[in-house]
Amino acid sequence: MLDELHDAKLIELEEKANEARQLVIQTLLSAGSGHSAGPLDMADIFTAFYFHILHHDPKNPEWEDRDRLVLSNGHICPIRYVSMAQAGYFPIDELKTLRKLNSRLQGHPHRTTLPGLETTSGPLGEGISQGIGIALAAKLDKKHYYTYVVTGDGEHNEGNIWEAIMLAGKMKLNNLIVVVDRNNIQIDGFTEDVMPLESFKAKYEAFNWHVLEVDGHNIRSFVDAVNEAHAIYEKPTVIIAHTIAGKGVDFMEKDFRWHGMPPDLQDVTGAPPKGQQTKVALNELLTLHGQIESEHQA
Repeated sequence: MLDELHDAKLIELEEKANEARQLVIQTLLSAGSGHSAGPLDMADIFTAFYFHILHHDPKNPEWEDRDRLVLSNGHICPIRYVSMAQAGYFPIDELKTLRKLNSRLQGHPHRTTLPGLETTSGPLGEGISQGIGIALAAKLDKKHYYTYVVTGDGEHNEGNIWEAIMLAGKMKLNNLIVVVDRNNIQIDGFTEDVMPLESFKAKYEAFNWHVLEVDGHNIRSFVDAVNEAHAIYEKPTVIIAHTIAGKGVDFMEKDFRWHGMPPDLQDVTGAPPKGQQTKVALNELLTLHGQIESEHQA
């Protein structure tokens, strides 16, 4: 079981997630390319992973008994890089090198480039298969670490992801926990317009998975779901995390146009003019940062 999430720790995590969103915006601005919506909406979950859930050691990233975290939808890597930097895997200043020539922070994570990454990701739909291999290895080696896989909802358009889901259910991999970023968008539009996924929960259940649904921006609810997943012994668990794409930046929220675009790259209808988008986004996030503790006190 995970350590109890006390109120003081929860406030700390929420503040760190807000700081992570600010770093994502700054990192994307430095890169001049990359994805905005997914990294912003997954900030709460990656903060929960790196600062409460995962058994890991930034000073010893190859620790044999560490939990494994696989990022399947690799294009949201800015939030993983930010969380890793906050946790001490590398200096925060290195975030400015995202997508630059010879940078360790490539546009999709590269396992041999940056310590602390378990897999290389790029083509969508492969992460659960990779996670199955890692989880099976743990069983064979009689290890007790968990394998977590983060995926996107649009990624479930890939046929190979369903082959993996079917296999994991057959193998009853109770040490495998998948987290789906259910933000309802992908690069071409809304998921239910491009290729409907619902009833999403029923699909996973049909493949012998334990299914949980949570508010992906409620850190306590997410931690509780992981605790429940740890108590399931006869099947793998998927946590469908309902999120708001572009969370925290009003002009990006629920807008699929920001799926693969950084701020200040071009003018976007309904958004501040190019050249002001980063400033507006950071001001919104700074305002939210000041509200976190006062909301808990209320």
